[in-house]
Amino acid sequence: MDLIHELEAYTPCNEQEERDREEILYRLKHEDVYTRDNKGAHLSSSAWVLNQDRTKVLMCWHNIYHSWSWLGGHADGDRDLRHVALKEVREESGLSDVSMIKPDLFSIEILTVDGHIKHGHYVSSHLHLNVTYLLQADDQEPLQSKPDENSGVKWFTPEEALEASSEPWFVEHVYRKLIAKTEKMCL
Repeated sequence: MDLIHELEAYTPCNEQEERDREEILYRLKHEDVYTRDNKGAHLSSSAWVLNQDRTKVLMCWHNIYHSWSWLGGHADGDRDLRHVALKEVREESGLSDVSMIKPDLFSIEILTVDGHIKHGHYVSSHLHLNVTYLLQADDQEPLQSKPDENSGVKWFTPEEALEASSEPWFVEHVYRKLIAKTEKMCL
């Protein structure tokens, strides 16, 4: 199923997801948002990674945002955003035993990205049209950071993850939502 059909079939859990779904669908139908060639907005895929007994979530220390955050990255032309989420988790954490808990979209959000320097070049402020997948990994497998993107990877309880993030908007509007959705699913 392509992303437009997935988003059309997705049931938003709140007003934020409803509005963001409308905007992502509009852009998907009228712009090429699969690559960073679209400087104003492009697709990204994130992962909410739980351990086997669903008591911990995987976070990385993001070098650009100076905060503990979820894992994920740009689509960069890949139209299989599940693949992007799995690939990014493996690259950013060093984990190899990573799998989907459910193949469906778990969450959607439009994220603002402030201007920043990456690889010595300025990147203008833009939007990430983000989809999130629910993944599982082995919390006993060794973790390894990806120095060009993060300075650490660590398992947190959901409460510790909220406390560790220094990005208030993410804590209140993304991570709390993901935790609530996880608890509601009774995984």
